[in-house]
Amino acid sequence: MSNPALTRYRFMATVVGILLIVLILIGVPLANFDGTGMWHIFPSTPDLWADGSTAHNLGEAITQYLGVAHGWLYMIFLITAFLLARQERWEMSYTVVTLICGTIPVLSFWAEHRATQRVKAEDAADAAAAAEAAAE
Repeated sequence: MSNPALTRYRFMATVVGILLIVLILIGVPLANFDGTGMWHIFPSTPDLWADGSTAHNLGEAITQYLGVAHGWLYMIFLITAFLLARQERWEMSYTVVTLICGTIPVLSFWAEHRATQRVKAEDAADAAAAAEAAAE
């Protein structure tokens, strides 16, 4: 049986997860590993490429455009995850963990898998109960 809320959640979790990986593991290092400080937190970063180099400019573009896209798409992800949580009547703690996992690279894929397995198991249990009730 198809579950449109689950499909929307899985799509958004995958898109947001991929964008986050590209942003954090490619864009941020390319844009910031030029030997200067970063975000007023780190006094210096590894000096891998010069400021203004092709790699640095690519990193700047990735962080500027993908960063904004990821931010907007993450808001849509939050909505789809919240709607799925309400539909499936998840506990608050399970819902919060699922939402937070969308902010951590790679962990978002684990959370999506965990949520999908739970929804499918609950749907199968509901279908079995309905079939048993209909047989009586």
